[in-house]
Amino acid sequence: MFEIETKMSEERMDEIGDNHVGTSAKTPLRPDAFDISDEEKINKIQESVKDILITLGMDLTDDSLYGTPKRVAKAFVNELFAGLNPKNKPSLSTFENNYKYNEMLVEKNIVVYSTCEHHLLPIVGRAHVAYISNGKVIGLSKMNRIVDHFAKRPQVQERLTMQVVQAMQEALGTQDVACVIDAKHLCVNSRGIKDIESSTVTAEFGGKFKQKEVKREFLDYIKLETSFE
Repeated sequence: MFEIETKMSEERMDEIGDNHVGTSAKTPLRPDAFDISDEEKINKIQESVKDILITLGMDLTDDSLYGTPKRVAKAFVNELFAGLNPKNKPSLSTFENNYKYNEMLVEKNIVVYSTCEHHLLPIVGRAHVAYISNGKVIGLSKMNRIVDHFAKRPQVQERLTMQVVQAMQEALGTQDVACVIDAKHLCVNSRGIKDIESSTVTAEFGGKFKQKEVKREFLDYIKLETSFE
């Protein structure tokens, strides 16, 4: 069930990984992805992590390392990649726009913690999400939860940005949704080119946000400084 066959050359694999190229707009999941329970996944991953650490020469009898395989496995299934499982998708309940607010709503500086699917290293940054109501509104915290859900899976930033917009569009019944993400990729910052200063910006604009003036308004809102002093 878990055998993987590929005809891709090692050179092509390195090219995709080193250039951080996304190959699918949808998270690439096998049809049998959820045929086994989370507990079974944790047990399997635990053994795999144990093999990796032993291969690296680590002494797993040391008190500090003894529980590492289980801790990593639990973190993968229950936290870092919990967004893979559809059962963990947040409820995206909406409400009627009874107060007739018809201007843009922006939720900015949403913290993004994700994992690059090429090297399984962290992606850390901020997301800015906006929509224009066509009769429905969504709770502010739901926008944060949408970002968090899709971030909690092996990702490429372009796909994450698109998935956030698509989920919002589906929930609100409108194409008028936008998302911009600015994030640092530790696969760039800590390995390869080792550029600790660079960050990656991606954007997805739907409906009215494709219009120049609406897009500019959204980007101007993002620039506003938030102060509570």
